[in-house]
Amino acid sequence: MALRCDLIIRDATLFDGTGGPRMVGDVGVTGERIVAVGDLGSASADREVIATGRALAPGFIDAHTHDDRAVLCGPACLHCKSSQGVTTVVVGNCGVSLAPLRITGDRPPPPLDLVGDSGFAFDSFGEYAQALKKTPAAVNTYALVGHQTLRYRVMGEDLYRPARDAEIARMRQMVAEALAEGASGFSTGLWYKPNMHATTEEVIAVAEPLRAAGGMYFTHMRDEADRVCASIEETLKIGKRVGVPVWISHHKCSMPENYGRSVQTLALLEASASLQEVAYDMYPYPAGSTVLMPDRLREDVRVIITWSVPHPEFAGKDLAEVARNWNMDQRAAAEKLSPAGAITFQMDEEDVRRIMAHPMSVIGSDGIPHDEHPHPRLWGTFPRVLGFYSRQLGLLDMETAIHKMTGRTASLFGMVDRGVLKPGAYADLVLFDPHKVIDRATFENPKQESEGIEEVWTNGVPTFRAGTGLTGETPGRLVRRHRA
Repeated sequence: MALRCDLIIRDATLFDGTGGPRMVGDVGVTGERIVAVGDLGSASADREVIATGRALAPGFIDAHTHDDRAVLCGPACLHCKSSQGVTTVVVGNCGVSLAPLRITGDRPPPPLDLVGDSGFAFDSFGEYAQALKKTPAAVNTYALVGHQTLRYRVMGEDLYRPARDAEIARMRQMVAEALAEGASGFSTGLWYKPNMHATTEEVIAVAEPLRAAGGMYFTHMRDEADRVCASIEETLKIGKRVGVPVWISHHKCSMPENYGRSVQTLALLEASASLQEVAYDMYPYPAGSTVLMPDRLREDVRVIITWSVPHPEFAGKDLAEVARNWNMDQRAAAEKLSPAGAITFQMDEEDVRRIMAHPMSVIGSDGIPHDEHPHPRLWGTFPRVLGFYSRQLGLLDMETAIHKMTGRTASLFGMVDRGVLKPGAYADLVLFDPHKVIDRATFENPKQESEGIEEVWTNGVPTFRAGTGLTGETPGRLVRRHRA
């Protein structure tokens, strides 16, 4: 009997997510799974898409996001992701997770507000997992539990010191509970002031449950500037002591005096990879974005304001311009704007390219979805890699670029049956025009759909179509790490 599918995408150029060579063929989907790949000329389907001249790839996995709250607030909150082909997001990065924490009334201390100024309403990670099930998103969610979230839960406002033994024990227990309830790893943000007082030994002790649970350690390292190599060494030490894979978030060499040091850092990571499991994500821009920190500003580094509580009218403006208008220096202006967010032009383009092209990298946007004037990476990361860095610059071929967004990421994170085009895999798919795909989001106008993304499916359900936009469907689910 001839195969009958719910959906067949015919005559597409297939990028299977493994990094192997492209091929022309068909993909058949029934329910949430791919059931056949190849020549499906004798098969039929309820819906057929003729994809001649277009590419079909596994849905992109955004390896680094702050979408913890966005995945709970309806499809429109993730328009920025679905429209660029993303079907899975990794949340809880940089030590910041929405759970397990309940805050009523007061605004959370930075950088907890990276995920918004509200929504901390979960006494356990299990409650967050239940919320994802009750109000699913258009994308799948792979979640981490954050160190600062735990420190604030246990230590309150008294964060600017090392944790005491009893506090460490309580945080360690909460990590174990979160892992049992669906979290896949533990993240730190040791660069941020509320966390920089945490010692290496504190982190090791709190992370200990990862070993038994088979989880991963993720980190926004203690320093990405002058002490970047020492910070890598600390990260590797933590992973080795706990006995788990290590993930370095948004790897970069920050500030002008460190431009070019990616030659050093990548050599260190390469050497370490022969001794322990280590990888990293990166975003395709020479500027970063986080909360505005007045005492870390430099006159030689450009800053754009992304949001401000007391002065929302300055979102999108250069800090230097705001300071001139107020007739004060940039630090004083930043203090007047705070609490606020910022884009900081702190990297060298050559480092960005070297870090991207390296075999150990995968792609993550580090987008901040609740910013008024966000970094363009929120809307443009994946099409930018495909269109600008792969097609236009030839920095890496499209097979490799897609591998860094799909199969490599899924494999490293232990996402079973994700990130590949093969029978039995989940039907997370993106159909795009490889000759046209490109980002349109800019620093001046960041909330722009990319070009060339034609249709996106999560678990076999269409979530975005070019021309009509979001479908309103929410087929996403919590994805958990499985041990290798």
